[in-house]
Amino acid sequence: MPIEKKSISAGQGNNLFNTEGIEEICVNENRIFEGKILNVRCDEVRTPSGHIAKREVVEHKPAVGMLAITDRQSVLLVRQYRYAVHEATLEICAGLIEKGEDPSQSAEREMQEELNVKAKKLHRIGEFYASPGFCTELFTLFAAEGLEQAALPQDEDENVSVVEIAYKDIPAMIREGKIRDSKTFAALSWLMAKEGIAPEV
Repeated sequence: MPIEKKSISAGQGNNLFNTEGIEEICVNENRIFEGKILNVRCDEVRTPSGHIAKREVVEHKPAVGMLAITDRQSVLLVRQYRYAVHEATLEICAGLIEKGEDPSQSAEREMQEELNVKAKKLHRIGEFYASPGFCTELFTLFAAEGLEQAALPQDEDENVSVVEIAYKDIPAMIREGKIRDSKTFAALSWLMAKEGIAPEV
């Protein structure tokens, strides 16, 4: 039987986010693993059609990311080794929101730990889910400007270095696949739109 496709226009406002008729209901929660920053579940859910399906869920702490913008038409990124993908990546400064912190406090702390700077102006760009198909991580993205030297010690398990990237080099780096981290891709795309920088195709 073909799946019925329904069209919803953006003009319908909150109807886009109404879960009525599409929500899946958990009938059995099965916790598999509990870790330091994430937990893993494999739940059974009842779909709107009445079928029982399995959903693998990673419960992840919320996080923040900061696009550090200099007064030299450039941004500061961090270079680090990511064991999960066995690659050295270029990323915006980022980290978990610790207990008792609001996102802006986490942003200020992480910038001092990873970039050795603080920002006179911290502008909230928005929020997004890192990968909502399986992960609960909610990410708050900031633009940081008016950078001043201010350092805090790095976490013991971190080994990051700071890399400065000129605005003019960003489109080519994205096209050539040198920016492979999703939050960094989002942040740099926002910056390009703001500055009127055309992508390379």
